[in-house]
Amino acid sequence: MTRERFSSFWQDKAVLVTGGSSGLGLAIAQSFVDVHARVAIVGLEPEGVEAAVQTLRGRAKSQEAVLGITADITSDHDVAQIAEIVGSQFGELDVLVNNAGRSMRGGLLDTTPEQFRRLMELNLIALVRVTRTLLPQLIRRRGHIVNIGSLAAKAAARFVGAYPATKHAVAAYSQQLRLEFGEQGLHVLLVCPGPVARSGERLYGLEGAERVPDSAKKPGAGVRVRAVHPETLALRILEACRRRQPEIVIPGKARLLFALCQLFPSLGDRLIRWSTRGD
Repeated sequence: MTRERFSSFWQDKAVLVTGGSSGLGLAIAQSFVDVHARVAIVGLEPEGVEAAVQTLRGRAKSQEAVLGITADITSDHDVAQIAEIVGSQFGELDVLVNNAGRSMRGGLLDTTPEQFRRLMELNLIALVRVTRTLLPQLIRRRGHIVNIGSLAAKAAARFVGAYPATKHAVAAYSQQLRLEFGEQGLHVLLVCPGPVARSGERLYGLEGAERVPDSAKKPGAGVRVRAVHPETLALRILEACRRRQPEIVIPGKARLLFALCQLFPSLGDRLIRWSTRGD
């Protein structure tokens, strides 16, 4: 799979990536820039956004093809401004990548309702807010919505606090979007990867990690899966959008576990316990 094969398809398409200043979001933005799309990124920290914009402009065919926006997607006002800025620079959007989100750790008794609320606000409600704002133009453009989920969107694990509940909700919302708007030409892709490899520290600390077993502090909460390289996943996302696929699960063999969890919950629970390192 090479970037060159995508260039004619993505040429001059308008793309918005939330959480696009670091990690997987930046890798996705870079992949779209490399195939000559026009890319806007949204991040919360001005310095991080500016650094990412400079990186992207170094790869872009023109400086105007990259736009950086510092905003808080949990704010109605900020999301309205994002839509206005992107519209004035790029016109209507072709691709929305809902990448912004956070993970956490914690036993359920240690995870408060307030922590559930905060994580749900970012991982789900903010995603819904951005999507609703931009959905009409994406439908008109027969465009793409990419929702970054997790293996936790399909099966929960221990000691990850509110995280699986938020990602299960993202999976359900993605299916609802497909069912209601797929016949109008909207493509919705749910991406469910295992732990994504990092080249540095997390932009934000992993909340709750101090009160869980050491095995749960590992990437993916210690589940025995190989880390996914963000650049590889980004290219998979571009290809899945081109083919208008509904879902990516990495590793693919995890689908069998998810099916077993649905058909035989007790067996699924045993397998998930077994798959956690150190247990």
